[in-house]
Amino acid sequence: MYEILKKQELNEQVKLMEIYAPGIAKKAKAGQFIMLRIDENGERIPLTIADYDREKGSVTIIFQEVGKSTIHLGMLNEGECLADFVGPLGVATHLEGYRKAAVIGGGLGTAIAYPQAKALKKIGCDVTVIAGFRNKDLIILEKELFDITDKTIITTDDGSNGIKGFVTNILEDKIKEGEEFDLVIAIGPLVMMKAVSQLTKRYGIKTIVSMNPVMIDGTGMCGGCRVKVGGQTKFACVDGPDFDGHLIDFDLAIRRQNFYKKEEQTSVEKHRCRLEGVN
Repeated sequence: MYEILKKQELNEQVKLMEIYAPGIAKKAKAGQFIMLRIDENGERIPLTIADYDREKGSVTIIFQEVGKSTIHLGMLNEGECLADFVGPLGVATHLEGYRKAAVIGGGLGTAIAYPQAKALKKIGCDVTVIAGFRNKDLIILEKELFDITDKTIITTDDGSNGIKGFVTNILEDKIKEGEEFDLVIAIGPLVMMKAVSQLTKRYGIKTIVSMNPVMIDGTGMCGGCRVKVGGQTKFACVDGPDFDGHLIDFDLAIRRQNFYKKEEQTSVEKHRCRLEGVN
């Protein structure tokens, strides 16, 4: 059993949990993920490793309560345990050899961008983070990002905090100002990662994106997490989740992402009805 050591609400929809999992903490690297199951009746869900503490033996996850399992997970408290917590899975991000990087986080993707930026800074790379949110109430990890990077820029769609605008606008402004990035990492909604990749392709800047398709087993057996990369089928769980943003078929990924929207919503409604019945 994997004990919840810490629980923190980052905003109304997003929670942080620190899980006791020394075996995973010992081997975890930026870019990897875990598969968890809340109890013996729960489904498997993938979550990116947001941070880890090898000495403490803990792994940090950050999640948004959008489906039945994440809503259920968000109801658990410190001291309670998860049935399964498996990892680290996926291929760690290749970060060596880069001199100056821009790490782009969109919404909840900022939680995944955080360990990437932290790892880059640790190996001596000059790191600029551009994190975009719809409004000030949805901002997460602002202090943590300022603590680990050379420069952090917060943007909001409505201008309620930081700079009003989109991450792509800020990134292009920086490039035009003479910032010579040799790496861009973009993590967030597919449409955001697509826009960043299209921008960086024009400037010839290496770009890595983190794909988060439907994933069932996390070992490459189910095929549910397939993505098209450079015309070839890849699996996010074993070949990724990081891929060359200039080679991803984002339009196909967006269509696949919407396949189960109706079923997901039905599952959430049934779960809420059961909870209301219990209360």
